[in-house]
Amino acid sequence: MELFESVPSSKAILTATTSLTASVILFRSIASDLVPETLQHFFSSRFQKLSNRLSSQLIVVIEESEGLTSNQMFDAANVYLGTKVSPWTQRIKVNKPDKDEELAVTVDRYQEVTDCYENVNFTWILKSMGIKQSDKSSNPKTELRYFELSFHKKKKEMVLKSYLPYILSRAKEIKEEKKAVRLHTVDYNGTDYWSSVVLNHPATFDTMAMEPEMKKELIEDLDMFVNRKDYYRRVGKAWKRGYLLYGPPGTGKSSLVAAMANYLKFDVYDLDLREVQCNSDLRRLLIGSANRSILVIEDIDCNVGLQNRENENDTSEDDKITLSGLLNFIDGLWSSCGDERIIVFTTNHKDRLDPALLRPGRMDVHIEMSYCTFSGFRILASNYLKIEEHSKFRVIENLLLKVKATPAEVAGELMKSNNAEIALENLVKYLSKQNALLTETDGH
Repeated sequence: MELFESVPSSKAILTATTSLTASVILFRSIASDLVPETLQHFFSSRFQKLSNRLSSQLIVVIEESEGLTSNQMFDAANVYLGTKVSPWTQRIKVNKPDKDEELAVTVDRYQEVTDCYENVNFTWILKSMGIKQSDKSSNPKTELRYFELSFHKKKKEMVLKSYLPYILSRAKEIKEEKKAVRLHTVDYNGTDYWSSVVLNHPATFDTMAMEPEMKKELIEDLDMFVNRKDYYRRVGKAWKRGYLLYGPPGTGKSSLVAAMANYLKFDVYDLDLREVQCNSDLRRLLIGSANRSILVIEDIDCNVGLQNRENENDTSEDDKITLSGLLNFIDGLWSSCGDERIIVFTTNHKDRLDPALLRPGRMDVHIEMSYCTFSGFRILASNYLKIEEHSKFRVIENLLLKVKATPAEVAGELMKSNNAEIALENLVKYLSKQNALLTETDGH
């Protein structure tokens, strides 16, 4: 009983706590008034250093920029942490980038985000501080944002050599997943002579009426190209790939370019040489195109702005676009300005092209876009009519062996009706008519 009687009551404890708190506040107030500010900072910094020595945590600071140069690590962390927002996060930021298809979610200031990597826990906090501007400062920013990444001191090497590089790589993947493919066209009033719109072309490799083996080889070639950065660097060659698409009009050359862009998530730069005034402008256009992009030059054989090299001797370099100028810019600039770029030439007449264009290193892969085959027709029938088999398929197969019909012509007939029976009947009539005209011509 005496033991319990000696224990203070809860009321007494509360009174003592309140008195102690008031005394601490009074002491801090007096110290703030009487102790010089420099001495206060001294004791505060000493206390902070002591606290840091006793703590097992290490804090890495990742600032938004260094002077006028942005910090890629900060940008990557901002993108990455947007995917780590938990249901308990109270504030997030949302915006719609012009070049992305989806909303971008990022963390707001002073919101703690936790992450786990290889069974190690990490804590991230976005903070900011004001920037004092001098009269001579060229930096328009008034604040500097930065992340504080805290973790156990023993994991320092793992963070620097594994965790942060992983975030850089993962952020790149996230950006590519959300990126909207854009079509850039020549515009002398635009940035670097380019203007752009979102490319909403629905073409994919699944919808292309190509021979399955040819399609498979092209996809494998594209996959190998984008995964060979170290290989190109090791052998000392520019990281670029050239493709020539040739065949009659309506065989899907432009649609194949769109399918390649959608597959790789590469922007498309449509370089119409008739819009380019001189070689110096061409130089600026090529420099202004981005990495991970496809440069397309259509109908290279009949482009009026491209002259044969034999006729270039009497004209100054900047007076017009020349074939040798184009070839020099492709070989020279691609090697020094940018990586992971694809150039695609299209033509209806491969035999009219200058042999200099056809050599490896400029057009590495030649793809013939020919008339519609039966396997191509089956893909079109599946796309347009949602059917895999029909009694008229055998008749259509025999007619396609006799008639040269482009995929565009076949698709045009299939689009005339949503009813598969009617659409296929229309196609049979069209192909039969073309076959009759062919027979009549051969008869004469």
